[in-house]
Amino acid sequence: MKKIAVFVSGGGSNFIAIHRQIIQGNILGKIVMVFSNNPNCGAIKFAEENSIPIFIINAARYPNAHTRDEFLLETCLKAEIDLICLAGFMKMLPQNIVKHYEYRILNIHPGLLPEFGGKGFYGTRVHEAVINTGKRESGATVHFVDEIYDHGPIILQKKVEVMETDTPESLAARVLKLEHELFPEVVKAFCENKIIMENNKPKILEYNEN
Repeated sequence: MKKIAVFVSGGGSNFIAIHRQIIQGNILGKIVMVFSNNPNCGAIKFAEENSIPIFIINAARYPNAHTRDEFLLETCLKAEIDLICLAGFMKMLPQNIVKHYEYRILNIHPGLLPEFGGKGFYGTRVHEAVINTGKRESGATVHFVDEIYDHGPIILQKKVEVMETDTPESLAARVLKLEHELFPEVVKAFCENKIIMENNKPKILEYNEN
């Protein structure tokens, strides 16, 4: 069973979706800790209600960036974390974490990368950009994390049609529903060792493959 750390800044609906699939026995993993820069976010309340250890990591509590980064890595190593999931985490992960956990950090993005990704493209901003540029498709992407925002190798995407009547809010609602299916699916595959690298690209093995 894989040990999972979740990093989150907001309501944590993707964190909750993954946790629900674990409780139902669909994912062979366990969320053993939650990190957040926001002590007042909904995800922290959910973690408390479900007895998941919480760590608040921000400049107010750890003014020294090097000390903060070292604490993060040491905490993950001590807990023997196998997988890190970024579920709406609004900060860049420290380089020491990204390097140590290469191909073991997953991020969910509310758009079809590589379009509408990178610094500044998050949440409603993504959906506004999709609508404003006249795209007829949007969706969600799960990718491995590297040193650049929304840049790492794409593992899996799912699409939705963009309607002529869509607002950023209505599109966001449909994409979020997709995220709640997509992220647990990729976490499940990771926990079953079904994600491999072929020619530097991730591939999810079919369940009849070795």
